[in-house]
Amino acid sequence: MTDYIIIVAGGKGLRMGSDIPKQFLPIGGKPVLMRTIERFHHFSEALQIILVLPKAQQTYWHELCGQYQFDVPYMLADGGETRFHSVQHGLALIPDDAQGVVGVHDGVRPFPAIDVIRRCYDTARTAKAVIPVTPVVETLRHITEGTKPRGDYRLVQTPQTFDIQLLKAANRQPFSEAFTDDASVVESYGHAITMVEGNRENIKITTPFDLAIAETLCR
Repeated sequence: MTDYIIIVAGGKGLRMGSDIPKQFLPIGGKPVLMRTIERFHHFSEALQIILVLPKAQQTYWHELCGQYQFDVPYMLADGGETRFHSVQHGLALIPDDAQGVVGVHDGVRPFPAIDVIRRCYDTARTAKAVIPVTPVVETLRHITEGTKPRGDYRLVQTPQTFDIQLLKAANRQPFSEAFTDDASVVESYGHAITMVEGNRENIKITTPFDLAIAETLCR
């Protein structure tokens, strides 16, 4: 039995206001994506890492790896038209008869707690489809329906972890605009999702404010 993590990094940095894709921006002196990969390698050196990156960004990534002497082993897949297709490309590198758990993680989330990663993988061995979540701490207001009870909602993070065969089967479905994350793909296939506790530091770096928070977390 072999476990995998598919790290999807296809951002262009538009909301960051940078010419450099956000996954390559440095935090604490090192590109975001390297910190993300290292976190999963630290969790388990036996974990098979699959990086999904747009083909147009791969030359720059290899240059960064040389510059920072980055040597964590990984497999590389080309990014697709959407996240759904990118994950399909990553799954294609996993043998069709593989048994174990596969996670899917945002390349710009470098701070998942090791305990959270472990909880996701351990729970997926029986539940088969698991997402880490955190409570909503601010009041929610629907644009037309008014205030909503925040206790009824959770913020969804990654890694989202699945039985390998389940995720492979779910990703054979035709693409739908309703596929906002991997859990929605598996739910569409008919399998229930189990929630486990995430960690609030596991932010997705999308804006300059997020980058400032990330610098603070690195320190």
